[in-house]
Amino acid sequence: MPVRIRLQRHGKKGKPFYWVVAADSRSKRDGKFLEKLGTYNPNTNPATIDLDVDGSVKWLQNGAQPTDTARAILSYKGVLLKHHLLGGVRKGALTEEQVEEKFKAWLEEKEGTIQAKKDGLSKADAEAKAKALEAEKEANEKRIAAAAPVEEEVAEEAVEETTEAVAEEAAPEAEAPAAEEASKEEE
Repeated sequence: MPVRIRLQRHGKKGKPFYWVVAADSRSKRDGKFLEKLGTYNPNTNPATIDLDVDGSVKWLQNGAQPTDTARAILSYKGVLLKHHLLGGVRKGALTEEQVEEKFKAWLEEKEGTIQAKKDGLSKADAEAKAKALEAEKEANEKRIAAAAPVEEEVAEEAVEETTEAVAEEAAPEAEAPAAEEASKEEE
């Protein structure tokens, strides 16, 4: 019975969530499996991977073959490194303590790179928010500046209309002789 370490899709449409499982290669993608080794969530940034390292190493030692994506996930979490180091123990090149020390050192280094990526993403997110806020402030200032002259024009027109109304009320008789003089000059 050839065993594969592969992904089993769960989640809803457009939001995949995977189980990392050891399954018979003849079973369906989402069908029966032998053991659940962990989970993989590609929807987060960076992707969230929860994996049983020792269980995965056990299946690799028993001859299970990972699919390409599962191999990438196992490599990312250090399962393939630990499997390689344990091969050195079987050959007598390393001891169990040396394997654990090397693996822990690798894990610490990997955690540092992951944390650096998370920090970079949060910094980039903060910069994007700051730029969006700055752009919004500029748009508001332009809108206010565009509205201010219109308000001034409306105020000036209101002042002109009131002065014209006062002038018309005060001097309707003065305009009549002026209009007559203008018509005489035209003739």
